[in-house]
Amino acid sequence: MNHPVVTQTNIGEFPLISRGKVRDIYDIDDETLLIVTTDRMSAFDVIMSSPIPMKGVVLNQLTLFWMKRFSSLVPNHIKEADVDRYPAALRPYRDELAGRSLLAKKAKPLPVECIVRGYLAGSGWKDYRKNGEVCGHKLPAGLEESSKLPEPIFTPSTKAAIGQHDENISLREAEKILGVEKAHAVADLTMNIYRQASEYAAGRGIIIADTKFEFGMVDGELTLIDEVLTPDSSRFWPAKGYAPGRSQPSFDKQYLRDWLEQQPWDKTPPPPALPEDVVKTTTEKYLEAYHIITGSHIQ
Repeated sequence: MNHPVVTQTNIGEFPLISRGKVRDIYDIDDETLLIVTTDRMSAFDVIMSSPIPMKGVVLNQLTLFWMKRFSSLVPNHIKEADVDRYPAALRPYRDELAGRSLLAKKAKPLPVECIVRGYLAGSGWKDYRKNGEVCGHKLPAGLEESSKLPEPIFTPSTKAAIGQHDENISLREAEKILGVEKAHAVADLTMNIYRQASEYAAGRGIIIADTKFEFGMVDGELTLIDEVLTPDSSRFWPAKGYAPGRSQPSFDKQYLRDWLEQQPWDKTPPPPALPEDVVKTTTEKYLEAYHIITGSHIQ
């Protein structure tokens, strides 16, 4: 089907709980949220002036794909993703919700983002160059940008408000925030999901350099929430042509970040206007990532 570009939803029948960088979240009932993944694009914690068509559909569909794949490993928050089974009051919004939304169980999110790095990139590479460490993990000397790490490492961060930057923390600091048992439970789950996802993606020619997961509590049970292994929450590199010592071509929004880095912009609002070709190429990268990972095309 043709998916309309959606930059913002306005569903008056239900209370809007939050409008984040990408997602609009509505309160459906005592146990249920409606999560709508829009085509808003954020980079460097600033929302861009132009949407990326199809982006929200790709993020939502990839999350559904991975959550289903790992459902035997960890419960997730999905209640329903078929728009035709949503409450009748949402029917007038069918076209803008189709493919890019889901009904989710209400969860109490943990105040820590669970990040795993298998390769040295982004803020991890910057930290390593400073002191040879990433979030308390001492790494071997002589690693280059994009080097594969000897073993994947768990590098949690605090969750910042919109417009603020997340702060990398150590496992010890995560233990103080979550408690020792819960911190180790999410660390183990994070590493397990990453290893299995990396193995699967490698078989399809994609390196998952790093990714972040979010967990919450639903009825006292640790539950996978938010987005999972998408181009917004991960770095996806083509395995073909991979070579450490430089940044890698990417199926995620790194392409857009790289373009922004070349602009005379101080990374505060307002962002520079995105040229049409940058928007188009970013959409193509998101769609390509979906196709390579799932083996199918967006419906």
